[in-house]
Amino acid sequence: MEHHHFVPTDEIRTRFSTAMSNMYGQEVPLYRNLLELVADVNAQTLQEHPQLQAQLKDSGEIQRLNLERHGAIRLGTAAELSGIRRVFAVMGLQPVGYYDLSVAGVPVHATAFRPVSDASLAANPFRVFTSLLRLELIDDEALRAKAAAILEKRSIFSARVLELVEKFETEGGLSSAHADEFVAQATDIFRWHSEATVSIDTYNALLAAHRLIADVVCFKGPHINHLTPRTLDIDAAQKEMLNRTIPAKESIEGPPTRRHPILLRQTSFKALEESVTFDSGSEKVVGAHTARFGEIEQRGLALTPKGRALYDQLLLRAREARASAGATYAERLEQVFTEFPDDLGTIRKRGLGYFRYSLTQQGRDATARQIAGTDDIDALIDAGLVHAEPIIYEDFLPVSAAGIFQSNLGDDDQKSYQVSAAKAAFEEALGAKVNDEFALYEAAQQRSLEQLTLQLKQ
Repeated sequence: MEHHHFVPTDEIRTRFSTAMSNMYGQEVPLYRNLLELVADVNAQTLQEHPQLQAQLKDSGEIQRLNLERHGAIRLGTAAELSGIRRVFAVMGLQPVGYYDLSVAGVPVHATAFRPVSDASLAANPFRVFTSLLRLELIDDEALRAKAAAILEKRSIFSARVLELVEKFETEGGLSSAHADEFVAQATDIFRWHSEATVSIDTYNALLAAHRLIADVVCFKGPHINHLTPRTLDIDAAQKEMLNRTIPAKESIEGPPTRRHPILLRQTSFKALEESVTFDSGSEKVVGAHTARFGEIEQRGLALTPKGRALYDQLLLRAREARASAGATYAERLEQVFTEFPDDLGTIRKRGLGYFRYSLTQQGRDATARQIAGTDDIDALIDAGLVHAEPIIYEDFLPVSAAGIFQSNLGDDDQKSYQVSAAKAAFEEALGAKVNDEFALYEAAQQRSLEQLTLQLKQ
């Protein structure tokens, strides 16, 4: 087959993310309400802030805004994780980052599958936060063995999807017809199944160990537990959820409201209680399960290791501070974050965030004599010849992710695990190394500087 007949991985990803959104909208109608809400908030925000609209148009962000989604799934075994890595590779998704959520009482560790190149992110930034259950964190040895045996018996991949993955790997791509077939087969992996694969007694025993363990072990496959549209104003979205009687979680995860957003802020509507049928031998028993919810995110500037260290330090201080004089956590957070600069020039000069550099129109119009011999970025920016555009954070925050998990598992399910991160074990299960997110942002910034240098020499 000629290579020009292959569908680009970016296009396969768009077909897949569209199919996932359609399926989840049918399964969880409240998700469709969330999409409408976010579209309304974004339209209002752009209307009220024409400068933001111009900035998003210039950077290409506005074109991808309505495509913006992230999903989240939970897997049970190493074989499932390595298999899903191969499935996601067909749509151009690579594992980025390692997240240990056990420190927040959630018995999983995770990575984010996402595009990594500038062009692929611009085409469609769809990403999937993918968690792997840590069975070793089940204290009851017999229950741990039972959970492992249940997971060992299931296969989440159809024979056909594996054939198409192998075809992609051996031939280097898929035709349009095969891509459509792959998308249908891959989407089916994440479908909701209202029939559990275990008895209600087994379900309740796993539920008592941790709600998330029951969610992973007791069903046919890793149902998508949320899809997340991107908003330009999460505070407005949170208020609008309440206005539209959508049961929003109590607080927004991540940094406080800022003039220039950093990293990631998330909120969600609380998990739905869904009817589930359990096979208890001679009879079917109907019960309930709580797992799937609707999330909204707002993305900001990607921080350097130095910026992230400051962020983590301030976040820890806000969490540990006593609620003196009746101050809420949100108020303490806002107070401590006054120490994190909220103007882009200071953030850039102090090396706290990543930026993409390019010539302004004035810079493109300037004569060689005006800019010859000048390689001082600050001077070029001050002269209006170079623009520094914040690089958007494409990844996740462990504490935010854990906060969303916990708020949707129930306040009665706060666990504590005295364990350390297990990145090497995770990568062994994955069958690959995870990409370093800081290295990706650094490389994107460096590419823009190299391109700028070439332009300045012309």
